Amino acid sequence: MSPPSTVPETPPDKALRGAMRRRAIAAREALDVAQRSRMTAALVEHLAPLLDRLSPRVLGFCWPYRGEPDLTGFVADWLGAAPGRVAALPVVLAPDQPLAFSAWTPGETLQPDAFGIPVPAEFRRCDPDLVLVPVNAFDGAGYRLGYGGGFFDRTLAAREPAPRSIGVGFELGRVESILPAPHDRPLDWIVTETGTCGPFRGENAF
Repeated sequence: MSPPSTVPETPPDKALRGAMRRRAIAAREALDVAQRSRMTAALVEHLAPLLDRLSPRVLGFCWPYRGEPDLTGFVADWLGAAPGRVAALPVVLAPDQPLAFSAWTPGETLQPDAFGIPVPAEFRRCDPDLVLVPVNAFDGAGYRLGYGGGFFDRTLAAREPAPRSIGVGFELGRVESILPAPHDRPLDWIVTETGTCGPFRGENAF
């Protein structure tokens, strides 16, 4: 897959996709703490058996941002449930470049990155074989809208084979179509508080 910057979107599609992104983020941020906690707990009920089935060794995930599901407690429990497991947080090294991942241990010292998102203070590079990818808007074909920076698109495209990917987010972000551009690729799975969708890429998801 070519990097996102090589296939520009037409202005109308970019505007429509931006509107979808803004609506999904606003709806998510409008949730109160209790609602978000209940929805996250329901999401985890669907995510846990999928991870058991896929059995990753190195799991990439994201620190919660702008009302996203907080999966830090779930990942900490996943780490402690079996020896040899590794969890990792994404680190932005430079604009227009793939993300790197640094190993994360519960309770370790974190520091804010350029976007104010916590990352490990000590960078310990590792390569996830499965990544939990946050979704803002998403559709039933497995496509997602992130924040427009293209970091995850570049990251998933930079490795061959690509790590498996599970989109995680709330059902309020579902749309009929995100109007995917030619460079977009579907995730392998999407999990929300209502259930699991996928696989979207056939045998590559297993």
